[in-house]
Amino acid sequence: MFSKKRALITTAAAVSVAALAGCSGGSSSDPTTSGASEGGSESGGTVTLGVIAQVTSFAAANANWANESPMMQAVYDSLLRMEPDGTISPNLATAWEWSEDRMTLTLDLRDDVTFTDGTAFDADVAAQNILRFRDGTSPNASNLGRVADATAVDEDTVEITMSEPDPALEVYLTQNAGLQESPAAFDTADVDTVPIGSGPYTLNVGETVAGTTYVFDKNPDYWNPEDQHYDRVVANVYTDSTAMLNAVQGGQVDVASVIDLTQLDQMTASGYGTVTNQLDWVGLILADRGGVLNEALADVKVRQAIAYAFDRDAILQAFSAGYGTTTGQIFPTTSSSFDEALDGTYPYDPEKAKSLLAEAGYADGLEITMPSTAALNQSWLTLIQQQLADVGITVVYEDVAPANFISDMVAGKWPATLMILQQDPSDYQLASFQIAADSTFNFLHYEDPTVEELIGEIQLGDEAAGAELNQYIVDQAWFVPFYRTDNTKVVAEGTTAEAQTGNTWPYLWTIKPVG
Repeated sequence: MFSKKRALITTAAAVSVAALAGCSGGSSSDPTTSGASEGGSESGGTVTLGVIAQVTSFAAANANWANESPMMQAVYDSLLRMEPDGTISPNLATAWEWSEDRMTLTLDLRDDVTFTDGTAFDADVAAQNILRFRDGTSPNASNLGRVADATAVDEDTVEITMSEPDPALEVYLTQNAGLQESPAAFDTADVDTVPIGSGPYTLNVGETVAGTTYVFDKNPDYWNPEDQHYDRVVANVYTDSTAMLNAVQGGQVDVASVIDLTQLDQMTASGYGTVTNQLDWVGLILADRGGVLNEALADVKVRQAIAYAFDRDAILQAFSAGYGTTTGQIFPTTSSSFDEALDGTYPYDPEKAKSLLAEAGYADGLEITMPSTAALNQSWLTLIQQQLADVGITVVYEDVAPANFISDMVAGKWPATLMILQQDPSDYQLASFQIAADSTFNFLHYEDPTVEELIGEIQLGDEAAGAELNQYIVDQAWFVPFYRTDNTKVVAEGTTAEAQTGNTWPYLWTIKPVG
């Protein structure tokens, strides 16, 4: 049943560059709200966000997510809503139901919502937005790649038909794929800069400086005023870690990204609390499981030897100043397929690594070529090289320009690489992105019948298959995860926020003044 469909390279680039830029994940989902700041301490005031990404496009059909989600959620509503714990709740859609064969999703819509230009929201508008996103230029457009059509059954019922089942569709409809824009904006010349949505705020075009500061005013006619915690939302863009630190220390922001985790102590010393979750894993992708570029990696004992070669505690400290949790699996703790026991599958054991290499016929060692790029911390690459050398594996680094790193990687240029990759909210998303034979980060497209069968079962809704898949790829050492990295936001006194499952930023409605 599972049909392999390669994800867009642009999607991979967007995700990976974002991760490398510092939007990876953390250890606790409990918010801490101690801190000091002048903004956001009174209900109805202004909340100021310190973000690391400017808006790529305000057009819903072309919208990015992740670090741009606060700006998108200010002006747009999504069809469905994801709670901080990952539960999917009603939003513009009040109820939804799958057909028995999982090929049709029917959504009942609110009938009391209007866009800020006065246009009514209805099923025809929803259908148009779904298809426009599928056919748009967002790096996540492929998330709707299995949507065959979307049609209005009546004014408040929309039906989405699939070319094949996609259990992640409900998740996608809580994100940018579910954003709803007024049809009057579809063909306007300023659609990328002047959004017309039904969201809790409207963009103040006069005070906004694109790429630097985005200002949003409270929408007085919003259908869900309980989600409007401020009169004004301001998002200031900081691409430099020092500038972000200065903004925090100066009390200029209420919630801010931590670009450099080594600065976190300085930020909390200024009176800020933290909100932390874990979005990404850091480690090696051993992609050449078929021995196409390096025949040694076709032997599971060699891959397992590599997994035993690393001191994950030392790597966590060296790579991330200890901010993270060591792991042996790429499935997130929020997944029902996560198994804590798997984190200890490959403890640091150089002698075991050497023994496995000898059993595989490599008692005298072997050589592996991996990429080196300015996009990756060079001290990280040196430590990896040293720890593998200790067990008899020589790493030869091949320099690559940062601009070519992702494209060359997913084109299958190297048998293995260090990478920072997302841990998706659903097992099917994760498998489709990193594990399946035609997924982007199975970049030599190695096909294992057991893996493909299990992914097919996940696609049809079998949750138990996810746990089997996780166990299998750990046993087969497809990846060598080192740790789940902390994604931390600092939060000023007088403000609360909740870490969001599957997203680098807390969702906007969870950011509130105290009291």
